Amino acid sequence: MPSLEELGFEPSNLAELAIPTGMSGASKLFEDFLPRAARYDVARDFPALKGPSYLSMHLRFGTVSLRYLVRTIVDLMDRGGGGDGAPVWLAELIWRDFYAMILYQNPHVEGGAFKPAYDAIAWETGPEADAAFAAWCEGRTGYPLVDAAMAQLNQTGYMHNRLRMVTACFLIKDLGIDWRRGEAYFALHLNDFDLASNNGGWQWASSSGCDAQPYFRIFNPITQSEKFDANGRFIRRYLPQLKALGDKEIHAPWLVPRMLLEQKNIVLGRDYPEPLVQHDEARKETLERYAVVKVVG
Repeated sequence: MPSLEELGFEPSNLAELAIPTGMSGASKLFEDFLPRAARYDVARDFPALKGPSYLSMHLRFGTVSLRYLVRTIVDLMDRGGGGDGAPVWLAELIWRDFYAMILYQNPHVEGGAFKPAYDAIAWETGPEADAAFAAWCEGRTGYPLVDAAMAQLNQTGYMHNRLRMVTACFLIKDLGIDWRRGEAYFALHLNDFDLASNNGGWQWASSSGCDAQPYFRIFNPITQSEKFDANGRFIRRYLPQLKALGDKEIHAPWLVPRMLLEQKNIVLGRDYPEPLVQHDEARKETLERYAVVKVVG
């Protein structure tokens, strides 16, 4: 009998990840989540916390019933349970159906913007853009939260939802790279890849989708890091080379005095990269890049 490699499958670390599989795995995850549902509205934004339900892969492959999840969470709410978190989680389930509807009714979104005016945007191309894209894919942007998130994706096939927004916004609005390149990379690496949800998320980040964020709303990767991983717990897990930095220093290593970095045996450019771009400068370029939308629209 031929091996998986002989059949064309690449070796993976899926066995090491111990992902709960099948209907029984989905059931265990949901049972674990229900007592935590009340705090979902807060906990969901912090990647170092056990906030999500982790059911996205099961929803993708049909090993859990969406109707069952909705019925159970609504029943919990009707009985006065679930706090402020249950309605927020229910809304997330509704978003999945919303994006499926958008794809069905507007098939052009698979390769283009929901709002056609955004297809006029001139994205960065050429060798420098390709190098920047590779650095983003490999977690070498110099922005710790972005790089830790990409490491999580590359190592586990999963990325926390808050970080999907942060990394997508960074690729699009800090590096000026076409959102479709990032969408394709996520499609290749996410275990829970779903065309409609992935496309909807990327078009939300690029401001080109239905009900997307305004084009001038640009996540600051440093403040996002300070707010949602304040003590650097998530960053240290995936970027151990930065673990010696303090909680305030770890979000932007290039701003740490060189002498202090040397004391911690960290050399930028050797142990961790310098930032690919300066966010404030990139933000100005993005506003100029998106100005064409106002002209075309």
